[in-house]
Amino acid sequence: MEQKKFYITTPIYYPSDKLHIGHSYCTVATDTMARYKRLRGYDVMFLTGTDEHGQKIERIANAQGVTPKAYTDKVVAGIKELWKTLHISYDKFIRTTDEYHIKTVQGIFKRLYDQGDIYKSTYEGWYCTPCESFFTQHQLVDGKCPDCGREVEKVKEESYFFRLSKYQDRIIKYMEENPEFLQPNTRQNEMINNFLKPGLEDLAVSRTSFTWGIPVEFDPGHIVYVWIDALSNYISALGYGSKDDRLFQKYWPADVHVVGKEIVRFHSIIWPAMLMALDLPLPKQIFGHGWLVINGGKMSKSVGNVVDPNVLVNKYGVDAIRYFLLREIAFGQDGNFSNEALIQRINSDLANDLGNLVSRTVGMIEKYFEGKLPQEQSCTEFDADLVQTAQTAISKIEAAMDNMMFSDALIELWNLIRRTNKYIDETQPWILIKEKANHSMLANALYHVAESIRIVSILLQPFMPNTPKLIWKQLHITAGELTTWESAKQWGKLPKALSVEKANAIFPRIDMKKELQELEDAIKASQATAIANQNKKEEDKKQSEIPQEITIDDFCKVQLKVGEVIASEKVAKSKKLLKNQVKIGDEVRVIFSGISQWYTPEEMVGKKVVVAYNLKPRKMMGEMSYGMILAADDGADKLSLLTVDNDIPSGADIS
Repeated sequence: MEQKKFYITTPIYYPSDKLHIGHSYCTVATDTMARYKRLRGYDVMFLTGTDEHGQKIERIANAQGVTPKAYTDKVVAGIKELWKTLHISYDKFIRTTDEYHIKTVQGIFKRLYDQGDIYKSTYEGWYCTPCESFFTQHQLVDGKCPDCGREVEKVKEESYFFRLSKYQDRIIKYMEENPEFLQPNTRQNEMINNFLKPGLEDLAVSRTSFTWGIPVEFDPGHIVYVWIDALSNYISALGYGSKDDRLFQKYWPADVHVVGKEIVRFHSIIWPAMLMALDLPLPKQIFGHGWLVINGGKMSKSVGNVVDPNVLVNKYGVDAIRYFLLREIAFGQDGNFSNEALIQRINSDLANDLGNLVSRTVGMIEKYFEGKLPQEQSCTEFDADLVQTAQTAISKIEAAMDNMMFSDALIELWNLIRRTNKYIDETQPWILIKEKANHSMLANALYHVAESIRIVSILLQPFMPNTPKLIWKQLHITAGELTTWESAKQWGKLPKALSVEKANAIFPRIDMKKELQELEDAIKASQATAIANQNKKEEDKKQSEIPQEITIDDFCKVQLKVGEVIASEKVAKSKKLLKNQVKIGDEVRVIFSGISQWYTPEEMVGKKVVVAYNLKPRKMMGEMSYGMILAADDGADKLSLLTVDNDIPSGADIS
């Protein structure tokens, strides 16, 4: 029988200097699902990565004096290191700067253009650089971005548009006929009622005002706008549109895209429309999870409330943090992060319930039987109920996991852990040891507890990848036949003559008061460092924008001369450049100028302009440009050339 396939993705993350615990939440949940499916025998493809293009990245890199690629290379290395720390078992990491992704996006753009789903027009509206999103006036909230609350800027530029409106009715019909497509159901209702039924506008899918992006192959003055670029990663990673598309044929359509609720709109409307235009199957499901919040507010570097996952992992270990994220919050809803809640979960669930169960069981086997149970065992009246609880727990956990209800699955698992602890209290090993005749019953009781722990350790694997190995070591279990998911459904797999080896507590209990203070200090120090780094960047940017004072000697190094434009023409394949023939005294120079938005070639001829005469020549559009024509720019949408009176001859010095 052919192995079942499962393709799951996280969103590709924006290259932030530091990902906080909120970002980690989504990836940990996705990793848990991937691990679960592997344990169930599925052939899994788990994709994550980074979305690296856009105006914001270009501006940050420029402010730091590095190229956008150099900036993203550094940040991506940090993201990969964090995923390693959190034991994220991705199968592929895609970067939108990967060459194969660029080629796929260009191919998609060209196909949509050729078939009429993309057309050229002019965009005028409001743009939020941090969110990389366009908004109409009525969508703004108090004149600011409705998603992040930051300032927006007025943008007017030539753009290619995707006919999103063309697919509005098809998307509504698809959602209504496939109620499981967008989960939780509240997300689907929101998309239909708030966005689809009021009407979709065509989507601007290219930009010309910056250069850090994928060039439109047939119109190099344009770059592909972020969502066409970013969303295509789910199929470009599989080789769609390439000579080798075996992974695409194998895994598409995706089983589930896991995304934060703030980008559900793009994944449930724009992405399906793109796929419909490409005549490709839609993903089987999109799951929009909630936010991890602090005091009711989303974590954000700008307000200084981010929690560094590295701080938490260093103090408590990766499994404790993964457990807290998955247990504390119902996936799909917002959940609150607090230091108190974290430590309470570690003490109550991990130290008291699980850790104590393992320690006391191994301790009693060592104490009462010198570390090895005898073969002779006799039943107790409490055995059947424990066995039944274990079997019921497995089926309930599977049902919860198949619906991505991680918290519910862990509740069921902990019901088994607590039932096993109760079984110890019911059988009372400390009483049975006193009567030699009861020793076979004692051995049976401890065997049942150990077997229940084996099953618990198997079911823990998707959530806490390290803890099961620590349990197996104490029970002398080797990974393999006794640790498969299916073996958890078979009671009695442990050998009766079980031997054990006691070790340190898996989860030591924490002094709440002392630990809270230490943890708060560590988090505050991390936040202070992050804020200080952010403030330094902003200050450096401000300083870089302040003109440096120069001496008269510095000024004299620049030779300014009067030049007369005697010919001018537009430059093929460029939306901005004019190629000017400028007479300066007895010589004629070629000078390129990015002014075609404001001046036509006909208007340029005859003008006497100011030229930076001794500027080092540079190559532009395959030709050399010798100098610069000076102009005044208001920083928005106005530009004016610096000109001189006509009676001043060309070649005259300006001083």
